Amino acid sequence: MRSLFLKTSLLLVVLLAVAGFFHHYFWYALSVVLLLTAIGIYNMLQTRHTILRNFPVIGYFRYFFEFISPEIQQYFIERHTDGTPLSRNHRRIVYERAKDLRSTHPFGTELDLYSPRYEGFKHSIYPANEVSGDLRVQVGGADCKQPYSASIYNISAMSFGAISRNAVLAMSRGAAEGGFYHNTGEGGLSDYHLQGGGDLVWQIGTGYFGCRTSEGRFDSESFRDKAAREQVKMIELKLSQGAKPGHGGVLPAGKNSPEIARVRQLEPHKAVISPPGHREFNDAEGLLRFIAKLRGLSDGKPVGFKLCIGRKKEFIELCQVMQSTGIKPDFITVDGAEGGTGAAPLEYSDSVGMPLQPALRFVDETLREQGLREEIRVIASGKIVTAAQLIKMLSLGADLCNAARAFMLAVGCIQAQRCDTNRCPTGVATQDPQLVKGLVVEDKYIRVANFHRNTVESVRGLLAACGVTRLEDLTPDLFMHACDWPETGRNTKPTGTDLSR
Repeated sequence: MRSLFLKTSLLLVVLLAVAGFFHHYFWYALSVVLLLTAIGIYNMLQTRHTILRNFPVIGYFRYFFEFISPEIQQYFIERHTDGTPLSRNHRRIVYERAKDLRSTHPFGTELDLYSPRYEGFKHSIYPANEVSGDLRVQVGGADCKQPYSASIYNISAMSFGAISRNAVLAMSRGAAEGGFYHNTGEGGLSDYHLQGGGDLVWQIGTGYFGCRTSEGRFDSESFRDKAAREQVKMIELKLSQGAKPGHGGVLPAGKNSPEIARVRQLEPHKAVISPPGHREFNDAEGLLRFIAKLRGLSDGKPVGFKLCIGRKKEFIELCQVMQSTGIKPDFITVDGAEGGTGAAPLEYSDSVGMPLQPALRFVDETLREQGLREEIRVIASGKIVTAAQLIKMLSLGADLCNAARAFMLAVGCIQAQRCDTNRCPTGVATQDPQLVKGLVVEDKYIRVANFHRNTVESVRGLLAACGVTRLEDLTPDLFMHACDWPETGRNTKPTGTDLSR
């Protein structure tokens, strides 16, 4: 769009200048075109607004409808609590925290507090003055030689390929700035993950990208070399993804550039669909022995697995095999069915997998019943945007949380939902060089760090309001629900003073 704008503007200027010699009215049109051209060139040079860098003039229409005319949105298009997967209010709070602006809300709640779905915190009459500790969690069991201290809020799995090199760089640099980790996604350990300098969780998917043989099997030596890097703090084996459990990852052919193919050890310009399951194991014992193998090859770094819960008995059996073999993962990432994805069949996104809240409760309770919970950390992943949502997951059994779409918004995503077309207008989920150029890493990595810092600070504030000073004290009892309201007693004869007189 940038090159098209320049070519179109130059053509119009020449045509109108020539036409001006025949009629002076064309000089007025030329003045307008010159003004728009100047505005466009300024927007192409500025670094703060990706939409205006990529769409130098027409990008203003987006800001007009969203900011200048909120009444149009509110009354005719979309309320602040509407919008999926993330509402306008949730998108706004990410943008404001990322830009270090106010994140207050005027005029009171827009939620129906009498809806059966309402859920609120039980605040304390005696709020705590401060929340002790640095809100970090140690990950690493008895067999781990290199435990890792993780923030309670981190960047979830997003592969280079699903998102652009500039988005990866901005997130990795933001993670380094803010002291939290960045999950690589199953697309492999790219140069941009490493250049950013942030702590990394290297995810190994069913395609074994970055550590695979030419036949698509796991390559131990390739894995060992990359896992030895200082930035790689943990290894995550992906069993399934919440947005498409039982379906392999999808990279459209248009996104599979030569550079991405090199990282993944594939042929470029071909659609990549990962196998639905792993070829290195096919049962619970095989899975655990593969985890032990990865831990040994990585010289004792924390190793865990990620899954979306489907058949409960399979997870119960897995826990029983942990007990019988003595092999335990250092962490388990529970991905909810509401989790995001760049590309998936609609039937999988809408109809397969258990949502995060019941899945998290089930995993936590099962691990406790099997006597495994003390050694295994639980990570929650799936549509966690606000501090309130984060605290809720911690209360339901998570030790820490991951988020993907929230950090995409922090680097400029506007929820255009064009991730699978290679035409993401903000340069986040595309490999189009012209669109990627609009995302300026120097500006956006600061926003990633700001969003993380402000969200964690909000967690501290909410915990203090509830009188909670330690993460260990969080329980599901912290929340009240609409079904907890006392009966109004409509059919009960009133007592006390008669106010009808």
